[in-house]
Amino acid sequence: MKILLPDTMPLDPTLPEGWEAVVVDARAEIPAAHHDAAALVVWGSSRRHLASAADLPQLRLVQSLAAGVEGILAAGFSDDVVVATGAGLHSRTVSEHALALLLALVRRLPEAREAQERHEWSDELGGLQPLHPEGRLTTLLAARVLIWGFGSIGQTLAPMLQGLGAEVRGAARSAGTRAGVEVIAEADVSAALPDTDVLVNILPATEQTAGIVGREVLAALPDHAILINVGRGATVDQAALREVLEAGTLGAAGLDVTEPEPLPEGDPLWDAPRLLITPHGAGGRPVGADERIAANLRALVEGGEVLHPAAR
Repeated sequence: MKILLPDTMPLDPTLPEGWEAVVVDARAEIPAAHHDAAALVVWGSSRRHLASAADLPQLRLVQSLAAGVEGILAAGFSDDVVVATGAGLHSRTVSEHALALLLALVRRLPEAREAQERHEWSDELGGLQPLHPEGRLTTLLAARVLIWGFGSIGQTLAPMLQGLGAEVRGAARSAGTRAGVEVIAEADVSAALPDTDVLVNILPATEQTAGIVGREVLAALPDHAILINVGRGATVDQAALREVLEAGTLGAAGLDVTEPEPLPEGDPLWDAPRLLITPHGAGGRPVGADERIAANLRALVEGGEVLHPAAR
């Protein structure tokens, strides 16, 4: 049996007996010599690569190393091919990045950098400061944080924020308690927004979430609130975001994802005030990829349950 590994990162999973691994170009069509593959690992793969993989006659498993698999599902794999997501492989790195964006904005690091470039020791940014000034979020102590999309990443991020003194709640399809954190139902998000200092968006891109962080959501947040998006760019109405930042009715925003990507050079979003943009750098480093591949290959061979199958 054969598994095809992408050349976009070094991988060395432990394979079941009788299996062999072949590294292929993730940007090119799969060579005819490997059309007998039973499993495929996807990471940074092109549409051309995925389209050719969808025609492999013996394929049984597609293992993505990314949490989102929209492009894989769009390639047209047959229903008898299991598509497994990379959910959880990016939880720590994305959480780290989300926290970095948030702390940079809370502690006004972009303004500090600008002052440094002017060789200015800013009295506004330093010296004696109130802990909770009117109209500005300057600390995570007692900050009310809502993580919208409370999956693996949210559950990893929450204790980091709590450790810095934030009051954290999650929002998901159904209410309850997850990882010791109160989770409200998505239907109750609108009512929670006026009491939210930080909204962390980790929502996936679906028909239901397209532009969901739009004018109504942004208007419901306090004027000092901060928006962080490490989910998908399509979930935020970027025109509405630019408007509230320019109007001063949103404290700040940090985006690691945009729609489209890359964000065009001439897009007016670049020049919005109090906005920090990073080029989709939160993930990109799947942690535990070899172990996930090995576990799902074992499940495939032994008839067990594949970890994190995608909804089809």
